[in-house]
Amino acid sequence: MFTLTLALLVFLLPLAWSPGPGNMVFAAIGAREGLAASWPASLGYHLATWVVTAAIGLGFATITQAAPGLMRLISLAGAGYVLRLAWRFWQAGRLGAMAPTGARTGIGDGAALLLFNAKAYVIIAAMFSQFLPADADWRLVLWITTVFTLHNLLAFTCWTWAGDVILRRYRTPRSARLLNRVCGLLLAGIALWMALR
Repeated sequence: MFTLTLALLVFLLPLAWSPGPGNMVFAAIGAREGLAASWPASLGYHLATWVVTAAIGLGFATITQAAPGLMRLISLAGAGYVLRLAWRFWQAGRLGAMAPTGARTGIGDGAALLLFNAKAYVIIAAMFSQFLPADADWRLVLWITTVFTLHNLLAFTCWTWAGDVILRRYRTPRSARLLNRVCGLLLAGIALWMALR
């Protein structure tokens, strides 16, 4: 079990820490709201990660392989959702509010981000294809699921913290608006990338 876990962590290192859609969104949330305010979205994302990963490990991958159009649909829905977040950032003015109404990212936003991220499904399926022996039982599926989720939580927290560090440099209303616009444009770019790949 120790050897498998160590190999799994090495496999996950570039995947979890590289600037993918999830990391970039959480860096933007950290920059917009701060690390402390990001926890509801992080909780939603990582609860959804655990559930989706366990489901794929226990057999959901066969459904997505049988219906390849489902992955494309998930990818397009994810692009639309990230574009919605980009619009909320673009509209935001002062620090501490995601939009003029003062709405912050929450548990549902985090969960939706994972559920609509087709890249996550592919990574999870690839992970199980490499680390789940044919004779494995549900306990190993849940162990791999938990390691994967906790590793992602650590990576996302670091990305969010990095965004929070940026936040401290943008205290004036003018610089906050500039930061919001930059984050909005970055998220719109990520949405476009998700839609076109």
